[in-house]
Amino acid sequence: MSSLTVGTPAAAAGSRARTPAIVWRKCPEFSNDDLRKMGYKEDQFAAVRKLHGRMDCGTISVPQDYEDSGGEQIIVALTRLKAADQKNRLGSLALNPGGPGGAGYLMPLNLVMRGAAGLDERYDLIGIDPRGVGRSTKVTCPDDPRGKPSPGPIAEEQAKKTYADMVAWSKQCTQQDLAFIGQLTTPNVARDIDRIRAALGDRKISFFGVSWGTWLGAVMRTMFPGNVDRMWLDSSTPPDIWKGFWTATHTDAVDRNFQRMAAWMAERDDTYGLGTSKRQVVSAVEDMVASYDAEPLTFTDVGLTVDGALIAQAAGRPSTQWPMMAQVLKELTDAKGPVAPPTVKKAFGDPPAGDETQTDKTAGRAFHCNEDSSPSTFASNWKDYQQRLKDYPVTGRTSPFVHMCAGWLLPAKPPTVRPVSGSLVLSGHRYETRTPYEWTPAMRAVIGGTLVTVNDDVHGSAAQVPGCAAKIIDYFETGKRTTTCPGKPVPASAKTPQRG
Repeated sequence: MSSLTVGTPAAAAGSRARTPAIVWRKCPEFSNDDLRKMGYKEDQFAAVRKLHGRMDCGTISVPQDYEDSGGEQIIVALTRLKAADQKNRLGSLALNPGGPGGAGYLMPLNLVMRGAAGLDERYDLIGIDPRGVGRSTKVTCPDDPRGKPSPGPIAEEQAKKTYADMVAWSKQCTQQDLAFIGQLTTPNVARDIDRIRAALGDRKISFFGVSWGTWLGAVMRTMFPGNVDRMWLDSSTPPDIWKGFWTATHTDAVDRNFQRMAAWMAERDDTYGLGTSKRQVVSAVEDMVASYDAEPLTFTDVGLTVDGALIAQAAGRPSTQWPMMAQVLKELTDAKGPVAPPTVKKAFGDPPAGDETQTDKTAGRAFHCNEDSSPSTFASNWKDYQQRLKDYPVTGRTSPFVHMCAGWLLPAKPPTVRPVSGSLVLSGHRYETRTPYEWTPAMRAVIGGTLVTVNDDVHGSAAQVPGCAAKIIDYFETGKRTTTCPGKPVPASAKTPQRG
């Protein structure tokens, strides 16, 4: 039996309504504990609740399969943060936080509270849980079988078992509800948003997307060029998104950022003591990877085992975390256990608190695998992984060695994107690693638009920095484009002197 679940009973899954209609209702109240889990501090509670008072929650029925639009219907959940200035309202602005599988239901609230205050002045902000996510109709598969690997380097036999487990899991997951999971695709989410646009009564809809949301935006413009108004895509994917997801471009970006961190640490050798030159720091961290792989160290007070993979995690973080991660590396140079050093405990000892923006793992896997046609055999995966370890001794382990689509039963159908008329801005972050900067100009070369360079390494941070957020707001209100944006500021102790 399928584990299909529906986020709300407001509209029956079997609805055959020809005209899309949104069923709106008052949003449920947030308790103080809810707000804390969402990452807000007590002095922000009043402002959050004031915004929340302007927000409506709703659902819309859409076809599960658009090739059978009169068949099975599913639910897409959404919110609307109404424009503060309704008299001068410009339209609706749909939002997507990425993923794939990211919940966008509370994105209007979070976006305004965390940098883009004013974006809601003349736009109704539309948050959406895409099909398969959050409060929308979804299927929940068992947890990913990979689990936490044994400490130390991954042996080929262990890798083969993990690969076999992944194949078995993929088959089990797709069989949960093959008909529904097969319809978790980017084009279908684009169709859902266009239905929402029509139900809102808007001739066109604007769009702001981050990470995978940029892929969604590019696909949506390609499919509905006449229905899209202004669009800003931040931290863009490449135009052949899955084909290049874990290739040398991504891995090289992680290593470039580690090299920057090593140079920064060398300038602060009095604090961290790993070397006075970038080369010395890199060498010291490479030695730490080898040492902890040979003899992993367990801190019993927090149940944490340190091996080369954890060193790689610390070395692959953005600059906003360099002070903490550099201190972690310093503490691990001579750690003995069994008690974790204070910064190691703070950084890795406690799991992060969950919130409403977490990614749905089943939907994320489905959106990926239903469109990824790249090789997923063990031989190709293992060969590529071994080459990454050789090329990048520290950061090569920051990408997985097993293709997440191994064993996926459904055929991959990669969408294509193309240039269309209309206003478009794409922002790329100069030093970031999750979606390397090179991907943004690559996407622009295929779909057009104005390229904006953000001088930081923080994924999807454009709307979180007041100076850059102001340019985003100005763009949506006036159409005025820019080519540069201030980056997310790093802690004072992390600033690196400019070099010639």
